[in-house]
Amino acid sequence: MLNEVYDTFKEDSEKSLEALKKSLDKLRTGRANSAMLNGIRVDYYGTSTPITQMANIAVPEPRLLVIKPWDKTTIKLIEKAILASDLGINPNNNGEQILLAVPALTEERRKELVKKARKSSEIIKISLRSHRHDALDMLKELEDEKEITEDDHKQGKAKIQDLINKYSKRVDSIISDKEKEIMTV
Repeated sequence: MLNEVYDTFKEDSEKSLEALKKSLDKLRTGRANSAMLNGIRVDYYGTSTPITQMANIAVPEPRLLVIKPWDKTTIKLIEKAILASDLGINPNNNGEQILLAVPALTEERRKELVKKARKSSEIIKISLRSHRHDALDMLKELEDEKEITEDDHKQGKAKIQDLINKYSKRVDSIISDKEKEIMTV
């Protein structure tokens, strides 16, 4: 019974960490990264389609993304979607492919991105606390139904707290790494 509670908590927490990593991948760090385009969707024949499903994306240089659509008629659509996004990069279309030159970030923009990353980490920490609350409720329910003893309940609470501390440290580590990446000139 207790292992089910722990496994559920771990599974939910891992999903939260994955969500954090995905949201941080979308932050522009001054280097070209194909993950920057993950959230951009193109209206392709009435269907909202991710760019990654319409084109090859390459990073030939640290500050350059090359988008080569499989269907050349979609170049204008992809270009329009990039302009409409919050990416802040102007695409260059040469008829065959789209070039995205990633400009160097200013100090002010770097600080804004760090704030955004920290905000994402706080949201994930709130999510972790919510998972902890759910796990503690499950433990209480098991105790009320006499499926575990009071001592098991106390040990379970301690184990859940240890796990939440471990996951919080992982969040801090991920954010610290991202901050270093953003602030590196």
